[in-house]
Amino acid sequence: MNYTFQFGDVFAAWPLLLKGTLNTLQLSLLAMLFGLVLAIFCAWGKTAGPRPLRLLINAYIELIRNTPFLVQLFFFFFALPALGLRWSAYTAALIAMVINLGAYATEIIRAGIESIPKGQIEAGLALNLKRYEIFRFVILKPALRAVYPALTSQFILLMLSSAVVSAISAEDLTSVAANLQSQTFRSFEIYIVVAGIYLLLALSFSALFRVIFRLSLNYPDRR
Repeated sequence: MNYTFQFGDVFAAWPLLLKGTLNTLQLSLLAMLFGLVLAIFCAWGKTAGPRPLRLLINAYIELIRNTPFLVQLFFFFFALPALGLRWSAYTAALIAMVINLGAYATEIIRAGIESIPKGQIEAGLALNLKRYEIFRFVILKPALRAVYPALTSQFILLMLSSAVVSAISAEDLTSVAANLQSQTFRSFEIYIVVAGIYLLLALSFSALFRVIFRLSLNYPDRR
């Protein structure tokens, strides 16, 4: 095999790669934030909500966890516009990522909530705490700490899965790589660089989450 590596065209396009990386970061961070909020609500509904809400949440989780993310992405971008719900590729990608993360994170947080001893909840009631205070301080906070490693792993997996959104022309890192490949035909070099960027992003997120966890352990509980 006689192949000459030529990274010049790839490195010359660093502004495009930087823009794609920043778009991937923005998309991933927003999906993590909104997906976590959705997951907390669904976990509460599944553990303490009325039966109709629990059935609805269970149906949502089973639907998302048993269908491919690419199909969900196509549904939001191609199918829903037929019903009049039109949005950009970026918005469709964000919504699909939030919905997808919400389903997986719900089960993770639900497991954390169910691991909280009932004695702690009874102690909160004995202290005359309000229900939202019990959920926030007695249940949710310890539950999130218990499942933090699994939850952050799901966040990183979501960031890596964001590469799929290039299928609907959302301007992420993978989309930029595909455009560069069609212009330079240096597929090997381009995807080596892009794989390295994704690896760096994953390691950076992992380090950031470890720092956040250590800070949360040292942060005084004020209420």
